[in-house]
Amino acid sequence: MSDTSLTAEDVRAIADLARLELSDEEVALYQRQLSAILDYFQKLQELDTSHIDPTSSVLPLTSVMRADQAAAPLSVDDVVANAPDSDGEQFRVPAVLDGGE
Repeated sequence: MSDTSLTAEDVRAIADLARLELSDEEVALYQRQLSAILDYFQKLQELDTSHIDPTSSVLPLTSVMRADQAAAPLSVDDVVANAPDSDGEQFRVPAVLDGGE
């Protein structure tokens, strides 16, 4: 197979972390594919990159952000319209600190 081959148990553990349910066929397929990816990364580790700056890029630097444009704000009703839980004009969320309600 490959130098860096994953076991079926490895693939099932990864799938469990990703909350995926895989069939036996999918486990076998992903086992081959993920092992090939890891082998490729191993090949990349063999390259001498000491002469390349860490922030080098072959692409020109361009901003992908659009310019800010002022617009009318949303109404309170529009803002909370799709909230799973709201209290009039406010979002209601579960407490994140001990003792909070």
